[in-house]
Amino acid sequence: MSADTEPAALAAPDRPGRRPAAPWVFMYHSVAEFTDPAEDPYGITVTPTVLEAQLRWLESRRLRGVSVGELLRARAAGRAAGLVGLTFDDGYTDFLTHALPLLRRYEFTATLFVLPGRLGVDNVWDPLGPRKSLLTAEGIRAVAEAGQEIGSHGLLHQHLNTCSDAVLQQELRGSRELLRELTGTLPEGFCYPYGTIDRRVVAATRAAGYGYACAIAPGRLAGPHALPRTHISQADGPGRLRIKQLRHRAQELRRAVLR
Repeated sequence: MSADTEPAALAAPDRPGRRPAAPWVFMYHSVAEFTDPAEDPYGITVTPTVLEAQLRWLESRRLRGVSVGELLRARAAGRAAGLVGLTFDDGYTDFLTHALPLLRRYEFTATLFVLPGRLGVDNVWDPLGPRKSLLTAEGIRAVAEAGQEIGSHGLLHQHLNTCSDAVLQQELRGSRELLRELTGTLPEGFCYPYGTIDRRVVAATRAAGYGYACAIAPGRLAGPHALPRTHISQADGPGRLRIKQLRHRAQELRRAVLR
């Protein structure tokens, strides 16, 4: 496959009408030790112990965590039963130190959405902190070489639905090209910063060549370029995960009725 060719399974257009239910995709951010909730004001951090318990829960239910790219290819081939997408936003250094060893232990894969315009710095967009370091170019390459999928989270973590067309193109196409330079491969996936989207942003993402894109709660825009995800937190033990699984199924049934 050439660098500019999109896999047919991922590049399917977002057409109105009846679509299959969206896959179940987990949304993580940071994996780090903390004891005080004040150290995690945005609720984006899980400890390694909790992450392992969540991965163990998946395994106990005969579910396997995979990257979104792998999940969508399996769905296109009719082999997605038992697969759950795992995503980690922002590209924190702790993915390499804390999440990756656990993914390897359970033989899972994940998609890491990174910001090639903020290599080796920190999460300046979170005014309440705490400051968390972002992967360097070498760290991103190490994650890719470990068999994990690298996707784009844009360049600078901006609200795309309020930026100009020129900035939007830089965030989408510019970040994609930078990641090709870093890893040698054009990323298939994009993740919308803050989860905010509109029709212009979704159309531009598709036109930029991405095979899929992850949102949070895209509503009627849901499709391969606006995949819904389930936020996973430090509080999510077996009971809450089961509830979130059932809620995902219910939401997909509701979407099917509305289509």
